[in-house]
Amino acid sequence: MHSATGFFLEPIFLHGLSGFLHLLLIVAVFASWVWNKFTSYASSSAKVDGGGSKEKTNNTLFSVTLFCSLGVSAFNLALLLFNYFYWYSNGWSEEKLVTLLDLALKMVAWGVVCACFLKGFSRRFPFFLFRIWCGFFLFVSCYCFAVDVVVICEKDTALPPQHVVSDVVSAIVGLFFCCVAFVLKNEGGGGSNSVHEPLLKGDSQVGNGKESKGSDTVTPFSSAGIFSILTFAWSGPLIAAGYKKTLDLEDVPQLDCRDSVIGAFPGFKEKVESDFGGINTLTTLKLVKLLIISAWKEILFTAFLALLNTLASYVGPYLIDGFVQYLDGRRLYENQGFVLVSAFFFAKIVECLSQRHWFFRLQQVGLRIRALLVTMIYNKALTLSCQSKQGHSSGEIVNFMTVDAERVGVFSWYMHDLWMVVLQVSLALVILYKNLGVAAIAAFVATIIVMLANVPLGSLQEKFQKKLMESKDKRMKTTSEILRNVRILKLQGWEMKFLSKITELRNTEQNWLKKYLYTAAMTTFVFWGAPTFVSVATFVTCMLVGIPLESGKILSALATFRILQEPIYNLPDTISMIAQTKVSLDRIASFLRLDDLPTDVVENLPRGSSDTAIEVVDGNFSWDLSSPNPTLQNINLRASHGMRVAICGTVGSGKSTLLSCVLGEVPKISGTLKVCGTKAYVAQSPWIQSGKIEDNILFGRDMDRERYENVLKACSLKKDFEILSFGDQTVIGERGINLSGGQKQRIQIARALYQDADIYLFDDPFSAVDAHTGSHLFKECLLGVLSSKTVVYVTHQVEFLPAADLILVMKDGKITQCGKYDDLLNSGTDFMDLVSAHRKALSTLDSMDGGTVSNEISTMEEQDVNVSGTHGDTEKEENKGEKNGKADDKDEPKGQLVQEEEREKGKVGLSVYWKYITTAYGGALVPFILLAQILFQALQIGSNYWMAWATPISQDVEPPVEGTTLIAVYVALAIGSSFSILVRAMLLVTAGYKTATMLFNKMHFCIFRAPMSFFDSTPSGRIINRASTDQSAVDTDIPYQIGSFAFSMIQLLGIIAVMSQVAWQVFIVFIPVIAISIWYQQYYLPSARELSRLVGVCKAPIIQHFAETISGTSTIRSFDQQRRFQETNMKLTDGYSRPKFNIAGAMEWLCFRLDMLSSITFAFSLIFLISIPQGIIDPGIAGLAVTYGLNLNMIQAWVIWNLCNLENKIISVERILQYTSVPSEPPLVVENNQPDPSWPSYGEVDVQDLQVRYAPHLPLVLRGLTCTFRGGLKTGIVGRTGSGKSTLIQTLFRLVEPTAGRVMIDSIDISLIGLHELRSRLSIIPQDPTMFEGTVRNNLDPLEEYTDEQIWEALDKCQLGDEVRKKEGKLDSTVSENGENWSMGQRQLVCLGRVLLKKSKVLVLDEATASVDTATDNLIQQTLRQHFSESTVITIAHRITSVIDSDMVLLLSQGLIEEYDSPAKLLEDKSSSFAQLVAEYTMRASSSFEKSVEH
Repeated sequence: MHSATGFFLEPIFLHGLSGFLHLLLIVAVFASWVWNKFTSYASSSAKVDGGGSKEKTNNTLFSVTLFCSLGVSAFNLALLLFNYFYWYSNGWSEEKLVTLLDLALKMVAWGVVCACFLKGFSRRFPFFLFRIWCGFFLFVSCYCFAVDVVVICEKDTALPPQHVVSDVVSAIVGLFFCCVAFVLKNEGGGGSNSVHEPLLKGDSQVGNGKESKGSDTVTPFSSAGIFSILTFAWSGPLIAAGYKKTLDLEDVPQLDCRDSVIGAFPGFKEKVESDFGGINTLTTLKLVKLLIISAWKEILFTAFLALLNTLASYVGPYLIDGFVQYLDGRRLYENQGFVLVSAFFFAKIVECLSQRHWFFRLQQVGLRIRALLVTMIYNKALTLSCQSKQGHSSGEIVNFMTVDAERVGVFSWYMHDLWMVVLQVSLALVILYKNLGVAAIAAFVATIIVMLANVPLGSLQEKFQKKLMESKDKRMKTTSEILRNVRILKLQGWEMKFLSKITELRNTEQNWLKKYLYTAAMTTFVFWGAPTFVSVATFVTCMLVGIPLESGKILSALATFRILQEPIYNLPDTISMIAQTKVSLDRIASFLRLDDLPTDVVENLPRGSSDTAIEVVDGNFSWDLSSPNPTLQNINLRASHGMRVAICGTVGSGKSTLLSCVLGEVPKISGTLKVCGTKAYVAQSPWIQSGKIEDNILFGRDMDRERYENVLKACSLKKDFEILSFGDQTVIGERGINLSGGQKQRIQIARALYQDADIYLFDDPFSAVDAHTGSHLFKECLLGVLSSKTVVYVTHQVEFLPAADLILVMKDGKITQCGKYDDLLNSGTDFMDLVSAHRKALSTLDSMDGGTVSNEISTMEEQDVNVSGTHGDTEKEENKGEKNGKADDKDEPKGQLVQEEEREKGKVGLSVYWKYITTAYGGALVPFILLAQILFQALQIGSNYWMAWATPISQDVEPPVEGTTLIAVYVALAIGSSFSILVRAMLLVTAGYKTATMLFNKMHFCIFRAPMSFFDSTPSGRIINRASTDQSAVDTDIPYQIGSFAFSMIQLLGIIAVMSQVAWQVFIVFIPVIAISIWYQQYYLPSARELSRLVGVCKAPIIQHFAETISGTSTIRSFDQQRRFQETNMKLTDGYSRPKFNIAGAMEWLCFRLDMLSSITFAFSLIFLISIPQGIIDPGIAGLAVTYGLNLNMIQAWVIWNLCNLENKIISVERILQYTSVPSEPPLVVENNQPDPSWPSYGEVDVQDLQVRYAPHLPLVLRGLTCTFRGGLKTGIVGRTGSGKSTLIQTLFRLVEPTAGRVMIDSIDISLIGLHELRSRLSIIPQDPTMFEGTVRNNLDPLEEYTDEQIWEALDKCQLGDEVRKKEGKLDSTVSENGENWSMGQRQLVCLGRVLLKKSKVLVLDEATASVDTATDNLIQQTLRQHFSESTVITIAHRITSVIDSDMVLLLSQGLIEEYDSPAKLLEDKSSSFAQLVAEYTMRASSSFEKSVEH
């Protein structure tokens, strides 16, 4: 019998006391629960009362407490099972039974505590009782721990290690819970309130989004405590919110000011200017230096974490030999096993923590660097000179931002890899030297050989990567040009030719892609084989030198090789990444060094300092400074404040260039140019931003309602807004796609008027609107609102000239005449030419007296329903508001034309993965790829198993096999595994490449065959995003991502197999740990997935805003709005960084938790191994299990990481597949119904009861037209904007299919033949003259159907022959993007040239002469009369003179025919609408002449 004191130290008493305490807790909670059940009515009424006093609780503390109590319960379950199995074979005793009972009670009690925290304490158990219990628990735990210490020190009895572990854990938990109880008491003031609410509801405000939108709050990261930062708990609320609902951008918190580009850029910019001498002098080296300085603190901190991580990762391999010896029974001191286990476990924890924070901080740095680069590139694009811009298309510039800046950001991952390789190799050699002595040198040599093998592969990869990027740039440039002009391609029937152009470019790109991918596959093979090669070299050396091989030392070496594998693996990646980043940095730096707009062109005088507004003295200006002929020569001009200056001249005479000079856009050769006051500019081709109409007009100014209304009135936009379903809140599509040409022009003018500038520059804005609107605009804007301002306007309409105080006549880049209207009439020839052309056009109307009609004019209000020009598509949008029958009006779904970008919600469907996997060869390669990987894994494990089994534990044991046999078998297995990897790498690349090719072709074919309505409602940014970013992912990332996931999964299964083969009991921990891991992953995935999708959706607006800015730089600069645009770009960039930053945080949140779980599993297996009595298990094989276990957390995290990454990346496939199912137009050719090759031979167009609407839910635009355009006659179509003129033309070309009725051409129903057959037989000169980048030849004849002679003939007919002969390359002279190096009028003549080549029987002119002067217009009309006398010509015109000499005139009104007869007949009837239109025009024209006569 022990003495009384002795009994209190006995384990049986300690466990009994502990068990009793936990039983007490269970009983108390049960009693409290029963009591609550009986008094539930009372409590429910109290709840209503006390509902208001919810305190805000500490969410992080709650979650930790919950997690902790659950963890303790699980820990006790594990100990219970462990003890049960351990004692099962050794027999039972009283003490053992009491211990098991204690563990069981602990497990239940802590489970109950967890439930109490989850459900809210007061409902289950009063919190103050829990506090008291915590105090007792802490006391008992500390007492037990103290007893353990006493027992260990006395060393008279052996103490089972699991008791010590259990007591240590209990003491720590007791301390923690006492703190929690105390903290909650203090926080709650009175206490129990804080815990009334269930724990997880603490996050409700995030999920709910009503009380506090995420987008209004700054990320919790910026104010998180040390514990929250360590465990990434600050990401918790967002992940919880994402688990409960689909995340939207509003839920994502704002970035901290250090990570936001708005906060970081000003300091960065200052540094560029002060330390680096401005952006224009940045070399690549300076740029790198600058980026490093901007994030040096983070770079140093991550370097420290990387060092810590590397050191911790080598603790395991270093200790393995000792561990194997310990299992073999050679123990150096008492409790050596526990010391070893603690060292293993501690090293794992340090490794995990340092790695998580290292990765997270690197991503943070990457995001910051990317945002800074994007902002620099954007700001640069705003200041580029026109010449610099010509060298880089907008597609290329966008690529700098989307691809290059992104790549530099991603490089942060690889930042420390180079120096770490050296450190890791050195540490590995130290360990190898300790174990294997001299053989370590062999290992070192082998490692160097492997690394050197990579050098040629790396340089090849860099070369291919560069070529791949170049070919991608070319393809993207062409793609964006095609998307801009897709309407013309459809009208001309050229889309398939241009698709083949893209396919050709893609083939070149694929050629480089193939080389790049196969080189990468070789690299993969070299590096998966590396550890095997190094280990073979080392063991063979040991054999030859005679170093004895023992299993402990071999296992230590194998673990070291495995760690060494990672730096060797990553080296090729790092090298190719460095190469790619260098290419990207070079490209960015060379772009940043391009010339800016010269600032010395214009001398800006302060407002009011001079009475001259614009003064040019002896100015010589040239777009191209290297060219011997300046664009403008000897320009002298002086305009005082308040003067109206008109500029006229023939096409290409330099009128627009003169305006650009005043804006400072054209480089100056000599002379002076002074401008006094602020400027506003209206460009010739309208530049409209996508967004609300109101925002376009305000253009950054504050709303002044009165001024705004006056401007709308002056620009006659009121009527349009009444018709648009959302008024001025209508969202305009990209490039104003859902507005007519006239509306876009008027919005542009309104934007200029609202700015209230001093000097107004108008570049022929009146040509895009009809006669009535044109004269209204001129009167209201130039003569009304701007009567006191300086106005310089370019015009082709002679009737607007008499109102000017000064007229400049231009020819060939010189001002040939200047003066007032009358003076010029009497003096020179150039001006007389212009005026006489105008008079000639009017002479046809002379017979008629315009006076009688003039009083009726005022009653005719312009009904500018939205459509005209080529943008007829949008009547669909606009007519929504038209009162077309009340029923329609009520249930009409009002929707904006351009919808938010669609993003899939929820899980990526399995069908996406399945489609991707089975695209290439029907998925036939997949089983072979998996088989090769399984074989590799099996052979790897086999070879290691062989080494562990066939080598002796120590020198005094006889080895089971001969040395030569040992090495021979090992080498054979190694060669087998290397071969498997080679097969796998090659097959994977082949399948991936084939899939990328097929998806590309499929998507592009569907896009090119899509109907016009698809392009109207889809901003090109979305299509470009899929063709560049998403296609890139499919080309290079996704095959590896899918492969990686499968391979890491196979590896994980391999490790589990090895560990459980040694000790199946490991499954006791494995199963719950894997279950928890899967739960965590499922909890995390919804948020991660939606955040990734948000990244995709947030990227398009940046690209679109950027592309819009590039095309409108001159407008933005003329209004001095650069600052505002830069701020918008920074906001959009931050919008993209927000989800990216939170993805990184959430990822590490998950990985941290998974790492902890796998560390626990590993620790459990180690404890199990040291608890097994000696001799039951082979120490070598046990050591092998530990070797594999060391990798467990890495592989497990890798599996989950791959899975999540795959989910994120596969979204690219999902987005591409979305566009492979776009509904297509009717077939291009109908085989069994092909018209005769000579069709149409006569050209008669018969329209029968034609009804057209743009979408099933929209009203009819054409409401039953019936008429016949007779063959060979010339018909003019007139009508107010929105009467359906363009819709009729679009129906003729089948851009819109009729709802009812039909159109016959020469008795063939056009809806029954193929689209290509139809469109290629008709000709059109569209409203917006379009030229493509390339040569003059392929602009006139893209399908290459005509000879050079025919092309020259056509050029001569359209008066461009001499112009082209002047150029160096003749027919091969270059045309820049959008035909920028040709004037608007010349481009219109090129369109005429195309028609002359085609010589169709049916020709449509859609306001074809809007942007040319009257003389050129007459010339075009004359050419058409001459060469198309036999054809049916249908003309839509704003200039009455263009239709007055037609054979027939068709007047449309609101989709119905109002009048259809010959012009002469219609003019006889003075009351006809046509007569009124003509009167209006002649009155406008003659009034200007009358004015000139009076002078």
